[in-house]
Amino acid sequence: MAKKSLDLVAFRPMEIMDLPQIELVEKSSFPTPWPRKAFYNELMFNQFAYYTVATYDEKVIGYCGFWLILDEAHITNIAIHPDYRGRGIGEATLSYVMDLARKLGAEKMTLEVRVSNEVAKRMYEKLGFVRSGIRKGYYTDNKEDAIIMWVTLNEREQKDHHSGN
Repeated sequence: MAKKSLDLVAFRPMEIMDLPQIELVEKSSFPTPWPRKAFYNELMFNQFAYYTVATYDEKVIGYCGFWLILDEAHITNIAIHPDYRGRGIGEATLSYVMDLARKLGAEKMTLEVRVSNEVAKRMYEKLGFVRSGIRKGYYTDNKEDAIIMWVTLNEREQKDHHSGN
């Protein structure tokens, strides 16, 4: 498969019609994928939820979601289809979502990442996230620990290297 050009990737809000493609990305990305109904409930009933899709040639190739509560955004999940990984699409997607959260009033953003997920940890650190703790046995499939990470979205505070706690 030819390398996909990052400038052909577009971002937009997730819609109900995207859910079949989201389900494919989810199942190819996680050992315990969210069911389609969970995404449906997020889109239809969760007033705090914001989900963005990354598209290439109008095909959904990834997504990222967060909950915005007061001034904190919590990444619920992020995934890029395996066929499109290694091209900077995850980083571009998260950067887009960080900007969206900032525009919506978030001052900080947090997420959890598997201790074993070196690629994701490097990406998060590249975007300014710092480690702030561990959630023991967080992942239900194998009881793996999660690293809690935070980033300050307010550019003035970010220069002070504030950890978000």
